[in-house]
Amino acid sequence: METLKPDAANYQRLLQRHINTQDEQSLYEAEQISKLFIKDNVPPEEIVNLHIQALAALYPDLPVYLWHSMDFLLETMISYGIAHQEYRTLREQQSELKSEIAVAANMQDTLLATEKPDIDGMDIGVVSVPAHQMNGDYYHFVTGEDGSLGIAVADVVGKGIPAALCMSMIKYSMDSLTEETMQPQMILKNLNRVVERNVDPSMFITMFCAHLFPMNGKVWYSSAGHEPGFYYNAEQNTFEEIKAKGLVLGVNPDTDYRQYECRLHQGDMFILLTDGVTECRQGERFIESEEVLNVLARFSDLPAQEMVNKVYKHFERLQNFHLRDDFTLIVLKKEV
Repeated sequence: METLKPDAANYQRLLQRHINTQDEQSLYEAEQISKLFIKDNVPPEEIVNLHIQALAALYPDLPVYLWHSMDFLLETMISYGIAHQEYRTLREQQSELKSEIAVAANMQDTLLATEKPDIDGMDIGVVSVPAHQMNGDYYHFVTGEDGSLGIAVADVVGKGIPAALCMSMIKYSMDSLTEETMQPQMILKNLNRVVERNVDPSMFITMFCAHLFPMNGKVWYSSAGHEPGFYYNAEQNTFEEIKAKGLVLGVNPDTDYRQYECRLHQGDMFILLTDGVTECRQGERFIESEEVLNVLARFSDLPAQEMVNKVYKHFERLQNFHLRDDFTLIVLKKEV
């Protein structure tokens, strides 16, 4: 086969051969030259014009009505071609935007990275998976000089790039806090002012902060309207909701947050999560809290990291591997 070029001469040659032979080869070459037209961004009205020129050269004596019909087709294709060009432009812009979002997502991973701590007497598991490219959930660990552990989990009501930018602001605001202000209620009070001054009122950020003392199992915690987690009592083999009230960040700059306390004993678990866990959907049905607890209980004998991985896989399968919301789950299990 000769090298095809998407020009008038080749089009005329292919058309003439097809009219004379109707063979498969000419149809195949027509398909190939069509792909070249697409690659070269040739608008449909130009292809119709090529067809008219080829017919005029091959059959100058065709009936007049046929030429009129070709003129009609050409006019029809002009508007179609403009719409086609707009579609191609939008696709190119979409491709560029996807590339930029991918770069931003990688930057977010780097900026918000936090290392899971290794603490004697505590088994810690964490999984955080975005529903889309950018994660609207955020979690953070800070190890104090006294061996205590600070934990924060946040969720922006809203997704995409604005949510990711908010999370970056939260991260660096937390980094600027001194160790003396690391009590959960003080963290939330400070962040609330930052959010109220810097975030659009249409965006809401919920957050749960905890301060864990591994040696005695004591946990201080406060919540800013965040999804309640669960406390697992190993001796009684029961789960109970971690109750903590508090206004979401950014609503009132003078908000004070109440600090709560609980104590973990051997085998107990302190479970933090976002609403991407508790509001999983099977089809159009939201799962019940009881179902979440059943899944947590099923894997509770596993090491913490294996446990959160299994729970995530369960809900991922439940949603046909299509997360509706960002999914973050942290398990703190007291070993001794």
